[in-house]
Amino acid sequence: MSEANKGLHLPENAFTELKNGETYTPMIPAEKGVLEVTGRSITFGILMIIIFAAAASYIALKLGQGIETAIPISILAIGFSAMVARKSILIENVNILAIGCTSGILVGGTVFVMPAIFMLNLESDSFLATFLQIFLVPFFGAILGVLFLIPFRKYFVADMHGKLPFPEATATTEILVTGEKGGSSAKVLIYSLGVGIVVDYLALAFRTWSDVFSTAAIPALANFTDKFKSVFAMNTSAAVLGLGVIIGVKFASIIMAGSMLAYFVLIPLVGNLSPVFAARPFTDIFFGFTDDAGMFIPGVRNIGIGGIFAAGVISILKMSPVIKQAMQQVVAQLFKKHGDGDSDSRLDKDIKMSTLAIIGIITAVLIFLYFRFVAVAGEANATSVSLISLIMTILIVFLFSAVSAWAIAMISVTPISGMTLTTLIIAAVVLSALGLSGASGMLAIILIGGVVCTALSMAGSLVTQFKIGYWLGSTPKTIQWSNIFGAALASLTVTAVIMLFAHVYGFGQPTAEHPNPLPAPQASAMAAVANAFLGGQGAPWMLYAVGSVIAVLVTMVGVNPLAFALGMYLPIELNSPILLGACVGWLIKNSSKKEKISKFRADRGILIASGFIAGGALAGVFDAMTKMFGFEYTLPMNEGLRNWLGLIMFAALAYFLYAYSKAGKVEE
Repeated sequence: MSEANKGLHLPENAFTELKNGETYTPMIPAEKGVLEVTGRSITFGILMIIIFAAAASYIALKLGQGIETAIPISILAIGFSAMVARKSILIENVNILAIGCTSGILVGGTVFVMPAIFMLNLESDSFLATFLQIFLVPFFGAILGVLFLIPFRKYFVADMHGKLPFPEATATTEILVTGEKGGSSAKVLIYSLGVGIVVDYLALAFRTWSDVFSTAAIPALANFTDKFKSVFAMNTSAAVLGLGVIIGVKFASIIMAGSMLAYFVLIPLVGNLSPVFAARPFTDIFFGFTDDAGMFIPGVRNIGIGGIFAAGVISILKMSPVIKQAMQQVVAQLFKKHGDGDSDSRLDKDIKMSTLAIIGIITAVLIFLYFRFVAVAGEANATSVSLISLIMTILIVFLFSAVSAWAIAMISVTPISGMTLTTLIIAAVVLSALGLSGASGMLAIILIGGVVCTALSMAGSLVTQFKIGYWLGSTPKTIQWSNIFGAALASLTVTAVIMLFAHVYGFGQPTAEHPNPLPAPQASAMAAVANAFLGGQGAPWMLYAVGSVIAVLVTMVGVNPLAFALGMYLPIELNSPILLGACVGWLIKNSSKKEKISKFRADRGILIASGFIAGGALAGVFDAMTKMFGFEYTLPMNEGLRNWLGLIMFAALAYFLYAYSKAGKVEE
């Protein structure tokens, strides 16, 4: 820990309600001139944006799961501080966090929606136009998320001090405060990241072993696969193994249960009872296929889409008390006089309200122009449609931003995908009533959904950063500007990754050009809603209805419906290793009867798993880049041997994770 940080600790009233007349004093005092925004914090924050935006995009597109960026960035910031001449102070690391965390914010708001543009063939013929089309949506959303949450900062962090638990903010703050062990932890994270990159890149780029183990590739089981349309498959990458450790046995089991229902019940049932699917392979039954007449026949995974939508609605209904409280605070804050950001105390400085108003007006005008001259340019009533789209976007962001922040402050979970799907349906109903349809209509509601999704993601993350800064003594205005500027770079990075993956892998349904696309489950659901309401091609409503009923049924027996629905939607090869990784994590956590040792090993296992996730995701990015430039080489090898080698490598990774987690000493 640096000299500036020695002797500092969180005050005793950091996590408790304040008594009458009691005030909270942060760890870093309020005087001006404290190192906060430095060249080091900006440079390292930008590096975190590039690394974690690419990694989180890959994981979200492949598995439909966001990854936590705040904790790994905090650990790396502390480790970096330990290796340089001048040690960082706490609020300098908070600035790194504020800049770097925009990677996860923009990923959550972008990849859940914007790949739908490629799935619906709505992209522009011009590369630059498509790039701007995707870049501007999350950037506008991020700015709106910052603008609409600033007026509520004091309420969430000061007025509600000790009344809201802030689980994620608490965990991150504890990591920053106990930074003495950061150097050792950072080394573990970097080492496991390197292992993840090497192992997954060898499988992806050279096919040194198969990145998916499948019973369909075993000759002795081929007849069983063809006859019963049933198969077991497992991705062998380090990234998916690590994700299982983070998710844990409970949710991994629920996800796998959804997969087992789809692969061992629904696919065999449809394949054996439906004449349309009787002669098709199990992949066609799951994904769907285009028949000889050119008609697309939807597959079983559409049941998962219905379940995802129903789970989003259920999550909103469950959170109705939270939503009610948040809306009450929205109304209260509307009639509360706010300062102009010129508070005498550094600890209470926000961006000036006049500046916020100017930024808000400029952003609103740009969004209007974007709708008018990009989304609905060819429509007869383009101006009125654009104005109504803008009003809907601003109103929904305003209402839902406080809801998202409140949910994060209470339980660290917010139903962003559910609220975004609800937004798309509202927008689709309104715009279709205005006579909008086809490509323009679909693009318009996708853009509205993208802005809303990013704004809600920003609001949820920003309230966490505000609370961390409140506890440690950061300047709120610094956090706010860091998020705005960081969002611009994060938007560039995420957009580049999405376009790269669209070119190399593709999204959604397999095609001749992209036989193994990234699933992008949330974006697929968004595309399905857009296509059903405004595309004119209809939707498999019966399959959606079955999925919705299943989501309701599992909710009634106490099972998380979103996790179960994701299991039905995602291919089994992505869900089975998640469960196995979760089991390895459970073994690590229970490897000792001494609580202190078990906790140390579990924490070390999470660090290694985080490294696997980031490393494996970056390997996917590197593989996509090399293939884009024409490099593609497969080692000559028997496919059966390659299949078994993949299983052996996965087992070796699991053993490495278990053994390396137990190798450290608690004293470290």
